[in-house]
Amino acid sequence: MFKNHPKGLVSAALANMGERFGFYIMMAILLLFLNNKFGFSGSEGAIIYSIFYALIYVLALVGGLIADKTKKYKNTILIGLLLMTVGYFLLAIPTKTPVENMPLILALTCFGLFSIAFGNGLFKGNLQAVVGQLYDNPKYSDKREVGFQIFYMFINVGAMFAPLMAVGLRNWWVKSKGFEFNADLPGLCNQYISGTLSPDAKVRFVELAEKVGGDSANLDAFAGNYLNVFMEGYHYSFGIAIIAMLISLTIFIINKKNLPDPSVKVVNKSDSTVVEMDAKEVKQRLYALFAVFAVVIFFWFSFHQNGVTLTKFANDYTQMLNINLGFTTLQGAEVFQSFNPIFVVFLTPIVIGFFGWLKAKGIEISTPKKIAIGMGIAATAFAVMALGSIGLPSSEERIAAGGIQDAARMTPWLLIGTYLILTVAELFISPLGIAFVSKVAPPKYQGIMQGGWLSATALGNQLLFIGVIFYNSIPIWATWTIFVTACLISMFTMIFMLKWLERVAK
Repeated sequence: MFKNHPKGLVSAALANMGERFGFYIMMAILLLFLNNKFGFSGSEGAIIYSIFYALIYVLALVGGLIADKTKKYKNTILIGLLLMTVGYFLLAIPTKTPVENMPLILALTCFGLFSIAFGNGLFKGNLQAVVGQLYDNPKYSDKREVGFQIFYMFINVGAMFAPLMAVGLRNWWVKSKGFEFNADLPGLCNQYISGTLSPDAKVRFVELAEKVGGDSANLDAFAGNYLNVFMEGYHYSFGIAIIAMLISLTIFIINKKNLPDPSVKVVNKSDSTVVEMDAKEVKQRLYALFAVFAVVIFFWFSFHQNGVTLTKFANDYTQMLNINLGFTTLQGAEVFQSFNPIFVVFLTPIVIGFFGWLKAKGIEISTPKKIAIGMGIAATAFAVMALGSIGLPSSEERIAAGGIQDAARMTPWLLIGTYLILTVAELFISPLGIAFVSKVAPPKYQGIMQGGWLSATALGNQLLFIGVIFYNSIPIWATWTIFVTACLISMFTMIFMLKWLERVAK
């Protein structure tokens, strides 16, 4: 795989894989961690999740500016790795649940998340700049795209296994304390402690307490004990992220001297092939990019629901996948988070091959058209969810009943199929969108326009909590219909602008 590629690609990819492994552990469990740890029942956890996810992209701009200003790219990457490790350490501290000092523990959690977001901002873009520098060597310049595909694949290799390890450790810990895993119990425990259980929910709470090995005769002790054990498992899952970060840190430090430094990149100013664009063309290109940025906000708002409403749906309405490993079971909503990176790894060669086959047949699909198709594919994914959710009780009805009985839960294939379709949409939009920005942006605005793409992603992520508000207040099928609508608006807007965008991109 790495044959005929620069040697630094291996170390950079491995360093990135470890960091992404830790990151996707956190993203798989973050919303459920926040809701169960602090007893959030509304959109509070989703708001924190949305702000954090937005900061991941916004602070990448800050990290790039810091590296550009100081000219110390590799040191900036190193500091980023250290900051992320500190952030995961703060989240891994097994503080008592139910939380006794809410302001202090919530502030500590938010500070840990900010440390991870800021460290990610220092690390993410600057490591990509280092990888790009590897391919500035004319010997490897024709392999740049394949090199980045390998780099991107390693991101998803780490993400494939991260949620499974988090779930496995959490469930092992719960089992080691004499309990069994149940997706509904943490929420029911919080409701019991706060005194908000309905009569029907209390009946189910007693049934589940007996089922998982608790003492139904002493519900006060059981609720606090089960919740505390469950959350300790989450805290220790963050500990796995620390190990992954230390591995990445070690790999990077060992290979730091052998990696190129983007600050010493030499530009041949006498190159006669550089053509200065006139002001009119620059404006047209910028207008086209801003239009695409505005459209993809709706896509990211819908696509990244995989960490919020789709995770809640997995936890609240879906039959759990149950993989028994003997010492632990891979069971929980977080398991579904592995399917997107699995599909990315296996579908990327197929999508690339499909486009290559079309090109060989003389059929050339423009990048804007591919992005529009991707929007339509994403709409199809949420349409599948909407159809599959017809007849399900609303969130309010589910909470009042104390949850959904196992026999009445939806087949896991509904979510797995949705993730498959969404992954195809992602492969039509995410890498191709970055390529479109790189192609259309005027040379002197390349960095800023890549930042614009990240900012559009950040804004879409900032709006994620709106999905949870709908999820909690309207029928489940109607929630997915909203995302269908958002994706269709994006698709038809792209189609409306298609000829203009294709003309600008030539």
